[in-house]
Amino acid sequence: MPSRAAVIGAGTMGNGIAHVFAQTGWEVALIDTAPAALERAVATIRANLERQVKKGALGAEAPPEILSRITPARTLDGAASAALVIEAASESPAIKFSVFDQLDRVCGPEAILATNTSSISITEIAARTRRPAQVIGMHFMNPVPVMQLVEVIRGHATSDATTATVMDVARGLGKTPVEVNDYPGFVSNRVLMPMINEAIFCVMEGVANPEAIDTVMKLGMAHPMGPLALADFIGLDVCLAILEVLHGGLGDDKYRACPLLRRMVAAGDLGRKTGKGFYNYGEK
Repeated sequence: MPSRAAVIGAGTMGNGIAHVFAQTGWEVALIDTAPAALERAVATIRANLERQVKKGALGAEAPPEILSRITPARTLDGAASAALVIEAASESPAIKFSVFDQLDRVCGPEAILATNTSSISITEIAARTRRPAQVIGMHFMNPVPVMQLVEVIRGHATSDATTATVMDVARGLGKTPVEVNDYPGFVSNRVLMPMINEAIFCVMEGVANPEAIDTVMKLGMAHPMGPLALADFIGLDVCLAILEVLHGGLGDDKYRACPLLRRMVAAGDLGRKTGKGFYNYGEK
């Protein structure tokens, strides 16, 4: 199964996806227009591999071999020879549509084009290509090297063969793939984001403070992380963007983003990545 893959975007999700592909024997082109992002991504992968060695999950000789399979690149031409491309760029429809339009022209005719989007329509992305049957969602969870789930999302035209191949690829990465259909938010975020949003309403309305809300959900519902700490981890701007996709795509006011969430995003308090969200994390 291992072959050549390309990962578009060297951020948190992109470097994690490149990590798991390279660790399971794939040659990976990691593509980002920003040289600093590529440098950070390779450093992060190296640090995570060394952590796996310390835990006994990898042999001491493994990190250099795994890293040697990752080739940083700054243009989409780096994806030309890939059998599978996984796009993990910013969660913006315009950006993703542009990337897929270009990938369709750069990649070989047999290549499968996957997107790691957490909410944007696979069908709309696929419509920007001449190969909609070979376009699919491959939604990894953060942190990618640790989390088992991959949501495999079929667009309107995604073929059975493409779906079967991607399910097999995910299993080969040591993940558990779950097949879902293309509706706003898929399964994961359609269920998760309303919970997070309701927790934010509880803060805004003074029902309880963030620590109390998260404690109720951890101790009472056996969640490993409370919804507000999880929102900070995901990024409040990302939560807002997904809720807007849900609200717009499904037209139901139960997905209306809490005004407090909008205000915090406007203020730049986005969670861990900025040092402050519902909790303080220090300067970033």
